[in-house]
Amino acid sequence: MELLNLLHSPHFSSLDALHGFYSSSTLPTPMLKPRLCGVVEEASGGDSGDFVYVAVGKSVEKSTSLLRWTFRCFGDKEIRLLHVHQLSSVIPTLLGKLPASQANTDVVAAYRKKEWGQTSQLLENYLGYCHRAKVKAGIVMMEAEQVQIGIVDLVNKHKVRKLVMGTMADSCVRMKVKKSSSKADYAARNIPLPCEIWFVDKGNHIWTREAVEGSCSASPSLLRELAITKENCSQSSLVDNSHSFNQQYSHSSSANGIIEGFNCIDKEPFHVEGVMSSSLDIHFTYPLRISSSSASTSSDSGYSSVEGREPTSSDSKVEERGLNGELKDAILETEASRNEAIAMHLICRKMEQEAAESIKKFKVFKCVNEHEIDLRRETEELLRTIIEKKQTLSEERTEIHEELESTMKTLALLDSQAQEVNQKHEEATAELRNIQASIAALKKEKQTMQSQKMNALNWLSQWKSQEASLENYNASIRVMEHQTQLIEFTFLELQMATCDFSESFKISHGGYGCLYKGEMLGKTVAIRKLHPHYILGPAEFREEVEVLGKLQHPHLVTLLGVCTEAWSLIYEYLPHGNLQSHLFQKGNTPPLTWKTRARIIAEIGSALCFLHSSKPEKIVHGDLKPENILLDSEFISKICDFGIYRLVSEETLYCPSFRRSTEPKGAFSHTDPECQRDGVLTPKSDIYSFGLIILQLLSGKPIVGLVIELRKAISFGRLESVLDLSAGEWPIDVARRLVDIGLQCCELKGSDRPELTPTIVRELKQLQNFEERPVPSYFLCPILQEIMQDPQVAADGFTYEGEAIREWFNNGRETSPMTNLKLSHLHLTPNHAVRLAIQDWLCRV
Repeated sequence: MELLNLLHSPHFSSLDALHGFYSSSTLPTPMLKPRLCGVVEEASGGDSGDFVYVAVGKSVEKSTSLLRWTFRCFGDKEIRLLHVHQLSSVIPTLLGKLPASQANTDVVAAYRKKEWGQTSQLLENYLGYCHRAKVKAGIVMMEAEQVQIGIVDLVNKHKVRKLVMGTMADSCVRMKVKKSSSKADYAARNIPLPCEIWFVDKGNHIWTREAVEGSCSASPSLLRELAITKENCSQSSLVDNSHSFNQQYSHSSSANGIIEGFNCIDKEPFHVEGVMSSSLDIHFTYPLRISSSSASTSSDSGYSSVEGREPTSSDSKVEERGLNGELKDAILETEASRNEAIAMHLICRKMEQEAAESIKKFKVFKCVNEHEIDLRRETEELLRTIIEKKQTLSEERTEIHEELESTMKTLALLDSQAQEVNQKHEEATAELRNIQASIAALKKEKQTMQSQKMNALNWLSQWKSQEASLENYNASIRVMEHQTQLIEFTFLELQMATCDFSESFKISHGGYGCLYKGEMLGKTVAIRKLHPHYILGPAEFREEVEVLGKLQHPHLVTLLGVCTEAWSLIYEYLPHGNLQSHLFQKGNTPPLTWKTRARIIAEIGSALCFLHSSKPEKIVHGDLKPENILLDSEFISKICDFGIYRLVSEETLYCPSFRRSTEPKGAFSHTDPECQRDGVLTPKSDIYSFGLIILQLLSGKPIVGLVIELRKAISFGRLESVLDLSAGEWPIDVARRLVDIGLQCCELKGSDRPELTPTIVRELKQLQNFEERPVPSYFLCPILQEIMQDPQVAADGFTYEGEAIREWFNNGRETSPMTNLKLSHLHLTPNHAVRLAIQDWLCRV
């Protein structure tokens, strides 16, 4: 039993609103826990007589009807919800509903927990209903096998003085002998007399059992019957005339008439104890009030004598005789009812025996059923095992059949191939004789060709060095010819061009400063506004800008002017943004084709070669990355921000915080690892960044782990798997050559990186115009299916790559890779004719 004091408010409203009854989210206080057990005394410490107790049950409609009636009749009176939790006698299982004593303990415990949870939720809803009605409420509850007994125990425990409970409208009709009593009848007969009970049905007051204060010596059952008053079904009081008395007696079995009848029967003593059976209850209901002095206990029979009204005339004796006769009839009727009850008792005993026999049969059936279930389970398991074995055998048979068919097809194919190979072998043997005849002549020519090759290489290197010098000279001449004086702009002009450096005109923000778009000189320009605290003094700044202004190259962004006052540089504007946006398709930019990417690589190499060849001092970009490579309207690439590091003071340039601010956040930098470690910028630093850009254009991926991934792809022969498919189908020779150049440029040591010479730039320009030609089949190794570099002739007459055929022999094979026939020997002969043909073909390509 548990008592909780909750939800109080001084006023009551919305009594009839049942809306939202099941919603408990409005409760401001903690709800009941799933286990409602034990006894908790009232927290308020008040007397139970100050409360109105309302018996609530599982029927939400009836319980809320009782609560509404209580709110309406008692107003702000604090109430207690009285509830008896009745445990279910049967437990639902997979085999049906079983008695709780026969079910599994775990199943019973789980079901009990579920019952308590439902009861807790129900009481929470009742409390919420009281809360919404602004009525202070608490809970008194306990667990019992029978609800009516639990109600009586709770009333006795808490000394309840006011109780409201439900009843049926026909419960007010008394003097009926019933085989079982309802909760209302049981409560009216067994609840102590000091407790006043209001019985309500569907929101209507049916009748009231008034409280009887003080102790009396009458039997408890009779005093309880005498205390039931104010029935709505019989509101009239006892009348004096016999007509009214008889009518009232016929409808409600007036207690006054019964008592007067008892006083008149002296010769025929009547004992209620002898008439009432253990299985019967006689209800006497009468609408009269009995004073405390009119109820006394008889020493002989135990009945209460009630002081009747003195007869006023001789007619009263006639009425008494009539009443005596009626009383005798009632006694005879009671005796008949007792006999009927005995017969019913015998029937009940017979039914109990039948029920016991049924339970015994049920237990036997349960055992048989469990045994049958076990047998069925074992049979199903055996059947499942047989089916699985059958399925396994069927699958094995199918696999063997497929293997047999495949073997037969392979044999037929090998037979046909063997015939073709024999034919080719004969042809190859004839060709081999011709080749062997020419080997001697080729060996003699080899020495001559090698000497001629050395002479040609020496001549070619001299010619290339002269051409490079001539190109640098011509570039210098072009610089002098096209050199123009830089325009000096004022800070006011820059403000007007960019709307006072508005955020809407800002293109990007980097470590050196911000880049703005503006309108000057009748065209769109890009304005690089540098951070003044990173820059040299005005004189040095102006001097370095003059040096940068003299640099003119088709793939360098043209420097148009300078504003010393605002530490700003004015460049030409390129409308297609930077390479980073197109490479990773930001802003719905279209992907670049492989030819465009190869051309951009050649253009970047040309611009870097020009910067690194400048006189008298080489110019290092220092921050080469896809963001600093811009594209014009025809997707011609140009490098921007070249030489800006020359404008930064040496202390700032080598400051770690400055280097971190110029690097992109959240990604690896394109900066040379040696430069990051030593802080020294060299042309090899630009070579490292250039190599990363080549690899990004090939793969379309970020630089994180890109070098390692491409090295693995090359070593495993899976270069196609890392190429960017959005660029189209790369020519494998072009991709392989670009990867080789990129990986060489990305060596960790600067000394291992190549110089960016005009020869490499020329080779890069030729790659963009490459048109893939079909490779002759006899140039390919039959094992690797790649162009042979060291062709070797085996005993079967076929030419293989030297490394591949040696690995074939080292694995213990002595058969031909082409014919699968055993070779006469394992010696190899170099095929110089095929090697020269491959070299000539590669040179033409």
